[in-house]
Amino acid sequence: MSSEPKRVLITGAAGQIGYALCPQVARGGMLGHNQPIILHLLDIPPAQQSLEGVKMELVDAAFPLLKGIVISTDPVEACKNVDVAVMVGGFPRKGGMERKDVMAKNVAIYKSQAAALEKGAKPDVKVVVVANPANTNALILKENAPKIPNENITCLTRLDHNRALGQVAEKAKVAVTDVKNVIIWGNHSSSQYPDVNHGTVKGKPIREVIGDDEYLNNEFIQVVQQRGAAIIKARNLSSAMSAASSACDHIYNWINGTPKDTWVSMGVYSDGSYNAPKDIVFSFPVKCKAGKWDIVQGLPIDEFSKAKLKATGDELVEEKQLALKCLEEADGQ
Repeated sequence: MSSEPKRVLITGAAGQIGYALCPQVARGGMLGHNQPIILHLLDIPPAQQSLEGVKMELVDAAFPLLKGIVISTDPVEACKNVDVAVMVGGFPRKGGMERKDVMAKNVAIYKSQAAALEKGAKPDVKVVVVANPANTNALILKENAPKIPNENITCLTRLDHNRALGQVAEKAKVAVTDVKNVIIWGNHSSSQYPDVNHGTVKGKPIREVIGDDEYLNNEFIQVVQQRGAAIIKARNLSSAMSAASSACDHIYNWINGTPKDTWVSMGVYSDGSYNAPKDIVFSFPVKCKAGKWDIVQGLPIDEFSKAKLKATGDELVEEKQLALKCLEEADGQ
C-alpha cells in the first residue's frame, strides 16, 4: 500500500463515536496496517476544548501510523485534501422534538458539509455517513455535492450487518467468523430488513443450522432492528465502540475488497435493483474490489422478504420527501 499518508476526516470527532473511532483508524483498522494516516478532526465550536483533548490523547498514544493531526471547527479547513470522510457529526433527536425538526437540523448540517467536501476534498473522496438519519443524510450530501461521484457517497449499515452476524453466531454457538452473507436491506432504522435467507454457518444455510424459522422470522429481526435502543437502555449511552468498528470495516472492505464469495451490506445510491426505489440511499448486499462496490445481483427474494423490502423502501421515500421539503423551506427563508 502507498507509503504516502492518507487523510481521513472524522466529523463529530469529540463525540462518543469519534472518540472510539480515532484510535481504531490511527492503529490501521480502517485503511490497513501499512498505511500511514493524517487525521482531520472536525467538530462544532463549543466542542473545541474536547477536540484539543482528543488530539492530546492521540499524541500520547504514539501510534506509529499516525503522521499528523488536524483539528478544526471550520468544515472547509477540515475537508482540505481528505481521501476518506467519516461523517459522524449530526443533530440528535431530543425530547419533545418532532421528526421534521430533527430532519431540518440535519439537512442544514449536511448541505453545509457537502459544500465543504466538494470544495476541499480529493475528487475521488470516499464518504460514509454514520449520523442518523444516515441514509437520508447521505442523500442530502449527494444532492449538494454534485462533483463527488454518486458511488462515492454511502451510509453505514455495516453496524446492522455485524449485529446480524453476531446474533446468528450466538444462536448457533459458533465464532462470528463462521457466519457470512447475511444482508441488511433498506434503511438504517427500525424498518431495516435483516435477511438470513442467503447466509451460511460453516458453509451450511443459516436456516438449516438454526432450525427455527419462527425465531429467524420474528425475534431475530426485531433484535437486530432494535439493537441500538437496547444498548441505550443498557448503557444510558448510544452505540459507540461497535459503530466505530463497523465504520472501519465499511471503509476497509470498500478499499481493500471483500473476501472471495463473501458480501457485506452498504447503504448506496439505489439503481432500482430488487425493485427498491431509485434515487435514494438504500442498503444492499455488495461485493467490493479495487475501491469499487457492486450490488450482488440475482438473489431469489421470497414473498415475506419482498414485503419487508417494500416497507423499508417506502419509509426511505417518505424521508426523502420530508428532507426535500425542509431544504425548500430553508432556501425560501
